[in-house]
Amino acid sequence: MNKYGPKAQEKVEKAMHEFKEGKLKSGSGKKVTSRDQAVAIGLDEARRSGGKVPRK
Repeated sequence: MNKYGPKAQEKVEKAMHEFKEGKLKSGSGKKVTSRDQAVAIGLDEARRSGGKVPRK
């Protein structure tokens, strides 16, 4: 059984794309500089939109 659903994959992919372009911002408005932080933002967005993502 998969740990993450397809919606989570799409959100993380979108967040990583923005991160690589230097356009991804954190909640406080600062630019994201860590790859791990970009993945965490994508997973959080997936959680909010009802995707299959394990608890924090």
